[in-house]
Amino acid sequence: MDTGMLALVGGDEFNPGNEEQDRMLAAAASRGPAFVVPTAAARQGPERAVAHATAWFARFDLELQELPVLKRTDANSKELADLARRGGFFYLVGGDPGLVVQVLQGTRVWTAIFQAWRDGASLAGSSAGAMGLCSHTLIRAGWPDPTNRRPVDALGVVPNTAVIPHYEKFGPRWMESARRELPGVTLLGLGERTAAVWTDGEWVAAGPGAVTVIKSAKVETFNSGMKVTGLASPARMLPSQ
Repeated sequence: MDTGMLALVGGDEFNPGNEEQDRMLAAAASRGPAFVVPTAAARQGPERAVAHATAWFARFDLELQELPVLKRTDANSKELADLARRGGFFYLVGGDPGLVVQVLQGTRVWTAIFQAWRDGASLAGSSAGAMGLCSHTLIRAGWPDPTNRRPVDALGVVPNTAVIPHYEKFGPRWMESARRELPGVTLLGLGERTAAVWTDGEWVAAGPGAVTVIKSAKVETFNSGMKVTGLASPARMLPSQ
């Protein structure tokens, strides 16, 4: 059986401009509850992210509920994992990219989400959520240069890849450290309200901005409706399995 749809979004989610990819995701949702996962926003008002997502997806006739995973104890809850395993749609919101990995990696809930997606559920992440779904996520390196980023191992749905979200804003500032720290890893620049979508066995671009694939010195740009080349196919097994 093929996996469900997967979307990596460049940020500014649940706002006008995201209609193309979000309509696709909602239409592709499988049977079962549809969840917004506010992990990345745990320190930034997760209730606002949930309310925003719920109101937005109502226009696509998809009723979202919160999967309240804000800390490791939540992510290892058997009750929440059982609930997630029955899910047909998951959206990981933006916020803190470090939190996505710290909270979800290697937990019961993340395993359940991955298994549900592998069985056909739609799975999406925006900004920090999209970063966490790849093999590496870029977190702030700190002093002396706040624009420097350092990689940490992430959830690994998309192998050998790191997302640079808000690419039209952050790309030039993040690129030098990302290339230095991740030689040989594909960098995926995503404009705001723009997505790389895995559907029917291939990657396609959606949304009003650009999808940029950077592999060594080769840079390719893709716009809405174009097949995106140069990205790895999603993994069918969790990296730890």
